[in-house]
Amino acid sequence: MRCPLILAALVLTGCAAVGPNYVRPTTVVPAHWHTAPSAGLESPDPAELATWWKGLGDTQLAGLVERAVAGNLDLKQARARVREARARRAGATAGAFPTLDTAGAVTRSGSSGAGGTGGGSTTQTLYAAQFDAGWEVDLFGSVRRSVEAAGADLNAQEEELRDVLVSLVSEVALNYVEVRTGQERLKQAEANLASQEETFRLAESRRQAGLTDALAVDQARANLESTRAQVPSLRTGTEEAKNRLAVLLGLAPGAVHEELADAKPIPVAIGEVAVGVPADVLQRRPDVRRSERELAAQTARVGVATAELYPKLALSGSIGIESLSARGLVRAATKLWNLGPKVSWALFDAGAVRANIEVQSAGQEKALAAYEASILTALEQVENALTGYAEESVRREALKAAARAARSSADLAERKYDAGLIDFLAVLDAQRSRFSAEDQLAQSEGAVTSNLVRLYKALGGGWTSFADTTAKGKG
Repeated sequence: MRCPLILAALVLTGCAAVGPNYVRPTTVVPAHWHTAPSAGLESPDPAELATWWKGLGDTQLAGLVERAVAGNLDLKQARARVREARARRAGATAGAFPTLDTAGAVTRSGSSGAGGTGGGSTTQTLYAAQFDAGWEVDLFGSVRRSVEAAGADLNAQEEELRDVLVSLVSEVALNYVEVRTGQERLKQAEANLASQEETFRLAESRRQAGLTDALAVDQARANLESTRAQVPSLRTGTEEAKNRLAVLLGLAPGAVHEELADAKPIPVAIGEVAVGVPADVLQRRPDVRRSERELAAQTARVGVATAELYPKLALSGSIGIESLSARGLVRAATKLWNLGPKVSWALFDAGAVRANIEVQSAGQEKALAAYEASILTALEQVENALTGYAEESVRREALKAAARAARSSADLAERKYDAGLIDFLAVLDAQRSRFSAEDQLAQSEGAVTSNLVRLYKALGGGWTSFADTTAKGKG
């Protein structure tokens, strides 16, 4: 009788897992970008895209990126989530194997005569040991679907770790560019302050000499103080960017101020940027890959819920020994055993199982919509980054020409004023124009590099070079 039951169980384990089998959705994406990129359309060199920040030619930035990957706290949390997901998958896999338990007991019992008097009393000690084995046969794939879901969850957390890396590298670069942009704007403001202070002193001297009136002095002071008023906000923005950099490195605010104290040029890209086509980006971006894995996990959970509609078969057995002495356990002990299958089937649950199937199916639809939304978001971000980088590059060239003309105009206005050929208002207007043009140019230089950083982030670059780092999440 025993062999047919075991054979039947082994045959039944070959049943297909219930619920939908996951198939990666087919998505239709554009063959080319809507925005005609100024960068190259050829596929990016994987090595260059993996370390795109090195292409900005700033060794200090490269060092900050390496330190951030080593110390960032968000990244440490992401690594811990990967280890947690790996452990959950191991727990789900364990459900497919038999269990074996052992137990031992020593029981002392006694009895006395009626009423507790006049009769004899006896005591007895019973020694027992038992081994239990059990295995729930995965008839309809509940365990297999659970393992499938846990594996997809692990994949999703690994992609989440990579997405954190992409964001971290870009945030370090963006804040570094903001620091250097702020320092450049401060340098321009301080140079203009020196020039405007000299103009104010000249106006004051000419007023005292009776060569001009108080109006010219007041206008010069207004011009000077307006420029001076912009300095505190520039310093505030630069300090905030430095503090943010320190936190990204896992350090306290202020920790990198000393090493960033000396002003350096705004980093610029060396060479052209290869963009590739939309399909390449979707295969590379960790957030899109994570959404796809989350959809796979949720699809498997529909199968787990569906399996609850069907009967469950469990095989169990136990072997035990009992003796009145400890020594007897290994000699002439009484041996007990049992072996047999158990079939259980929930015949009535007021619709709870089917309600859970509906819950998981709705979750699958939600995960599919999230996956499709992640694709559209990725395409949008690349399109916007392409536009921003291209248009800001054009704007920068125009501002370079404007700044050259403004500097030349200011110098000419000062010479003509000294020669008495123009009034003082023309000098002030020329100085204001020069400061505005130079400040806008500095901002545009930073914006071009920042938009390039956003383009690299949108392309999904910056995580493949840290494959060894992401592997640390494997525990």
